[in-house]
Amino acid sequence: MVSPAQRYAEFRRRAADAKTQLGAFTSQQSFDLDEFQLEACRHLEAGKAVLVAAPTGAGKTIVGEFAVHLALAQGKKAFYTTPIKALSNQKFQELRAEYGADRVGLLTGDTSINSEADVVVMTTEVLRNMLYQDSSTLEDLGFVVMDEVHYLADRFRGAVWEEVIIHLPESVQLAALSATVSNAEEFGAWLDTVRGETAVVVSEHRPVPLWQHMMIDYRLHDLFVITEENDDENETNQLVNPELQRIAHLSQAPPSRRSGGHRGRGRGRRRDSGRSNYRGGGAEVSRLSGSPRGAPRLSRPRMIRALDREGLLPCITFIFSRAGCEAAVEQCLHHGLQLTDKQEAAEIASRVEAMGWELPAEDLSVLGFDSFREALINGVAAHHAGMLPPFKELVENLYAEGLLKVVFATETLALGINMPARTVVLEKLDKFNGESHEDITPGEYTQLTGRAGRRGIDIEGHAVVVWQPGMDPRQVAGLASKRTYPLNSSFSPSYNMAVNLTAQFGRRRARTILESSFAQFQADKAVVGLARDVAKRESSLAGYRESMECHLGDFFEYAQLRRELNDKQKESAKARNRQRKREIIRVLAALEPGDVIEVPGKRRLGNCLVVHSAPEHDPRPGVVTEDGKLRNVTVDDFPQPPEVISSIRLPRKPQVKVPKIRRDLASTMRNALTERTPPRKSAPAPGFGFTDPDAENGTTVAELESQLRKHPCHSCSDREDHARWAERYWKLKRETDQLKARIDRRTGSIAKRFDRVCGVLFELGHLQAAEKEQLPTAEPVAEEFDAEEFLVTERGQRLRRIYGERDLFTELLMERGVLSQLGPEELAAFSTLLVYQAKREDEGAMPQMPSKKLSQAVRTALEVHGELEAREKRHHLEPTDTPELGLAVPMYYWASGASLRAALEESPLAAGDFVRWAKQCIDALDQLSAVPTATAKFATRCQDAVDLIARGVVSYSSVAYTSMEEDFETDE
Repeated sequence: MVSPAQRYAEFRRRAADAKTQLGAFTSQQSFDLDEFQLEACRHLEAGKAVLVAAPTGAGKTIVGEFAVHLALAQGKKAFYTTPIKALSNQKFQELRAEYGADRVGLLTGDTSINSEADVVVMTTEVLRNMLYQDSSTLEDLGFVVMDEVHYLADRFRGAVWEEVIIHLPESVQLAALSATVSNAEEFGAWLDTVRGETAVVVSEHRPVPLWQHMMIDYRLHDLFVITEENDDENETNQLVNPELQRIAHLSQAPPSRRSGGHRGRGRGRRRDSGRSNYRGGGAEVSRLSGSPRGAPRLSRPRMIRALDREGLLPCITFIFSRAGCEAAVEQCLHHGLQLTDKQEAAEIASRVEAMGWELPAEDLSVLGFDSFREALINGVAAHHAGMLPPFKELVENLYAEGLLKVVFATETLALGINMPARTVVLEKLDKFNGESHEDITPGEYTQLTGRAGRRGIDIEGHAVVVWQPGMDPRQVAGLASKRTYPLNSSFSPSYNMAVNLTAQFGRRRARTILESSFAQFQADKAVVGLARDVAKRESSLAGYRESMECHLGDFFEYAQLRRELNDKQKESAKARNRQRKREIIRVLAALEPGDVIEVPGKRRLGNCLVVHSAPEHDPRPGVVTEDGKLRNVTVDDFPQPPEVISSIRLPRKPQVKVPKIRRDLASTMRNALTERTPPRKSAPAPGFGFTDPDAENGTTVAELESQLRKHPCHSCSDREDHARWAERYWKLKRETDQLKARIDRRTGSIAKRFDRVCGVLFELGHLQAAEKEQLPTAEPVAEEFDAEEFLVTERGQRLRRIYGERDLFTELLMERGVLSQLGPEELAAFSTLLVYQAKREDEGAMPQMPSKKLSQAVRTALEVHGELEAREKRHHLEPTDTPELGLAVPMYYWASGASLRAALEESPLAAGDFVRWAKQCIDALDQLSAVPTATAKFATRCQDAVDLIARGVVSYSSVAYTSMEEDFETDE
C-alpha cells in the first residue's frame, strides 16, 4: 500500500518534472512512463551518465529516446548505437518518423544516409572507427545511446563497446541500455570510473506478467504452482507443479502403462485471462523426420492449433537451426495450416508481391520466393540469418503489424529486433554450438522468453517449453526461475587497436588506458578472492608433506621419481599417437578420386569411394559409401592409416550431389571390389614405425624404473600410504599453481596481451622504437616500465584503417603485393578470404580456383597466414583465424556476371548468407581502397570489384525497400 505521504511526494515530483525537459518529453508520449524510466531520465537531465538494466519489453529504450530529445533541446548531436544493422535500421525508421528525414541519419557498414544529421543511428563499429579517425562528425556530440550494451559479452564484437566507452570525450553523456544482468552494479561501478558519475537504474519488473508452461502431448500444463500466499509472477521460489512432474513421468512410460493422467491439467492458480480452459486431442503423436530415433516427433501444425485454441497466438517458436526453421514452415504448408482471414491474406499478398517486383526475376526461384510467399499468406514464416535481408525485414514488419501469426526463428531474433509475441515456444533446451550440443543458459532462456507479452496489447505473456523424453520439469523451472545472468567482458586488444592507441597516446599511456577496461576491472576484483584461496591451499600443502614423511629416506624425492616415471610413460604414449595421426594425415592427403578405402572407425562407414581429394592442412576427403551417401572422412575415423584396396576410373567432375549418380558410383565400387580391381597406383603404405621418444628426451622409462627400485623408500612397508598423501599433495599443488598462474595472468592481463601484440607488430615493421623526444606525450617513461616506446610506421598507418578479425593478415597481404596483382573479379573473390567464416557443415575440400592468378594468390595467402600463425604462437597469442576458401569460387562467378543460381550451384551456402557475406566483402574492399598508402590504380580496382559484387539481390538495400527509397543515398 502507498501511504498518503508517498502519494503526495510523488505528486510533487511529477509537478516538478512538468517544468523540465522530462515534462516536455512525457507530454508527447501516449502513455505514462514507469518509475524506473522516470528515474533514469531525471539522472540524464541532471547531467549524469546512466545504466538502465531492465527485462526485454520493459521499455528501457524510452530512456534512449529521451537522451535524443535532450540533445536536440540543447542544440547538440546524439548518436544512437546498436550491435547489429537490423536493429539500427529499425531504430532509424522510428526516429525518422518522430523527428523528420532532415534531422535523422543512418551509418552502417554499407549504408550512409544523412551522416551529418543532428541524430545519427549507427552500429557500434562505425562509432569506434570515428573515434580512432578523430572524425569531424564527432563535433558537438552531446549524447551517445548504447542499446543492448550487454552485447559487450559477445566473444567476437564485444570489445568494440568497451573501446567506445573508454574513448568517448568526457563531455559526452552516455545512456547505456541493457537486459537484466545480475552484476549491473559492478558494470555501473566501472562506468563510474571511466565516464564519471554514473547512475545505475535496475528494474526486474515485467510490465506484462509472464506465465511458464510445458506442453506434453499437445496439452499445456502450468510449470509452477501459485498459491494465495505466493501470488507473484516475479517470485523465484515457486513450487514446481507436482501434477506436471507426474504427467512427464507417465509420458516416458510405454503406452500400456499410461493411465488417464494425461487428461489432467496443472493445478496452479491462474489469473483470468479471458481464455478457454485447456483442451487437447488424442494421445497420438505424429512424426517429423530429423528427430532423434525413438523420441516423439513434434507435429508443428498440431502444436500451433493447440496454441490457437487457447488464444495464445501470435507466437514465436525458437528452433536452434536454420534448416529446422525452414522444415517447420514446410510442414505447416504440407498440412494446409491457414491462420489468416481473407483480408489479412490479401494485404500480405499485396506486400509480398510489391517486394517481389523489386527483386531480379531470374533470382526469385533460387531465393524460394514462391514458397516464401505462400507461407506468408497462410500467416507462417521463418526468420534466420540465412534469409535475404528484405525477406527478413518483411517478416518483421508483417509480424509487428499482427498479420503473421507464427514465426519459426533462430536465437538471433532475440538480439533486439522489435518482434514481441503473445507466446514464445522453445522446442528444445539445448543447441549445437558448431562442435557439440550444449544446454541453453538461464540468461539465454530469459532473453528468448522475454519476447512473450506485447505491452499495451496482452495482459499476460506465455512461455511454453515442449516436453522431450528425459526432460525434467525441474530443469525447466531452474531456467525459468533465474531471471538474470552475469555480464562478463570479452575485451582483448587487437592489432588495429594497438596501432591506433600507440599512434594517439604512445605505448605507456595506451597500457594505462587498457588497464581501465571492464575486463581488467573484473580481473582485479577476482584476484583478491584467488589470493585468499592460494593461502588456504598452501597451508594444506604443508600438512600433506608432513603426512608423507618416511623413516627410511626422503619420500618427497621418491614421490617425484614416481611422478616423473608416470609422466614419461604418458608422454611416450602421446608421442606414438601423434606419429600415428601424422601418418594417417599423410595417407589421407595422398588419396585421389577413384581410390577405394575401408573406413572402420566409430562411424563404421565400411568400404568407401574417394570422390574429392583433400590437402594435408585439411585432410577431410569426400567419399561415397556403399549405400550411396556422401560423407567427409577425417583422421578420427581411422585407428590406423587406411590402405587403398581398389581403384575406379571416375568422370572428371562427377556430380556427386545427385543421388542417382552416387548410387551408380556405389554400385561400380561394389563391382570393383567383387572383381578386386587393383589400385592404379601404389597404395599408400599403411605400416609405419614409431621412434622411441625416450631416446631424444633425456632419461628413459627404464632408467627411471631402475632409480625407483634403488631408492630407500621403495622398500618401506607404509610406502603406498605415504604415496596416497603424495598424490594428494601433487594434486593440490597443481591446483595451487594454476591459481597462482591465474593471478599472474589477471594482474595487468590486458596490458600484458597488449605488449605481446606490440611485439608481433614490432617484428613485422608496423611499430618502431621511438626516441624520447618523439613520444606523443611529454611525460617521462617510468623507471619500472622496461618496455620500449614505439612509433607507428607507414605500414602501421595502413593497418590503422583496416578493421576486422583478420586485420593484420589483410595488411600483410597488401604489403606482399598479393592484392595488387588481381583483376576486379579475382579481387572480389579474394576479398572473401578476409571476412568469410564458414559454418562447420559448409566446410569442404580445397576448391579449384577458376583462374591461375587467383589460385596463386590463395596459395600465397595460406603461406602468409602460416607464417603469421607461427609468429603469434611464439608470442603466446591466439592465432588469427585461418582464411576460409568456401566463398571464393561462388563470389568469382557472381562478380563475373553469373546468375545467383549459377554462382551458388556447387555451394552449400544459402542465398541470404551469400548476400550477407557479399556486403561484408564490399565493406572490406571499401576499407582497402581508402588505406593511406593505396595507389589510385588499386583503389579504382577495389571500387570496380565493389561494383561487380553490388548488383542484383546484393544491391537491393534492406533499408531502402520502403516507398521512401528515392530519398536514400547509399554507399553502393
